[in-house]
Amino acid sequence: MRTLIRIRIYVISIFFVACTLTSLSQEDNKEPAIQSPGSESPHSLFAGLMYGSNMVYMGSDVSQNKPYYSGMLIYGYKENLFLSASASHLTLFDKLISFSSFAGSYSHTFSSWFDISAGLTGFIVNGSLTDTLFSNFIYGYVSAGFDWKILYTTISAGGVFSSATSPYLNIKNSRYFETPSFFSGKAYFSFDPYVNIMFGNLTKTTTSDGTTTGVSPPFKPSGRPGQQSSGTVVTTYIGMMEVDFGLPVTFNAGNLALEIEPGYVLPAYKTSSDNLSSPEGFTLLVSLLYRMF
Repeated sequence: MRTLIRIRIYVISIFFVACTLTSLSQEDNKEPAIQSPGSESPHSLFAGLMYGSNMVYMGSDVSQNKPYYSGMLIYGYKENLFLSASASHLTLFDKLISFSSFAGSYSHTFSSWFDISAGLTGFIVNGSLTDTLFSNFIYGYVSAGFDWKILYTTISAGGVFSSATSPYLNIKNSRYFETPSFFSGKAYFSFDPYVNIMFGNLTKTTTSDGTTTGVSPPFKPSGRPGQQSSGTVVTTYIGMMEVDFGLPVTFNAGNLALEIEPGYVLPAYKTSSDNLSSPEGFTLLVSLLYRMF
């Protein structure tokens, strides 16, 4: 199993739950891209840096089309169990650390075509940003991966636990492939294009001025529930939150991996809210991952 790709997907999953950790049996034909240096130890430790042009998360334009930066440490055990801690800075705000996260994930491969995984991620927002960013919350999920040879499908079901509980369903189809090795077999490029669809809670608010639709808490300024004026009707329903496409391109060399992922997000709902933007447009994600041991 390719350690690099598994870790790369785990890194992305810390911020974008749609990309959950899977076994990716499509890429079993090579040795792990980031190999354990000189030992067969089941333990590993990774350090990573990430830049994104816009943080789109669960149907919400979190960074409001502004860049963000993240740093993280990831511990792995036998390529199945991963624990991580990360900190992120959104350039939209002055605070050095906008929010931090702590995550854990476990996966198990049953056969060449089926695997499962489960995980928890906790997000802690800077106290001064809870009214403008989002509230602290925990996201838990379980997922099943199916390898159809020409396509890899991941179906994930999860929920957000905060002041309000929200269910989510994610369906992702991807196709992994790679170039032949070069530099004496020590490096290669890999590609993992995907299409992703997410369903979850949406909130419709009807007032005398009209109707607006947006994501449900905690992905909007806290304190809104229960503060509606007379005549306001608020309903919550499950609908399509996000559709996105991406083409991750990764340069793998020894203990180092550099990935560039251009993508595009299609809006799945309409909103005229001044505080929230429906995700839409091109995105760019750049990540650097290094295995320390």
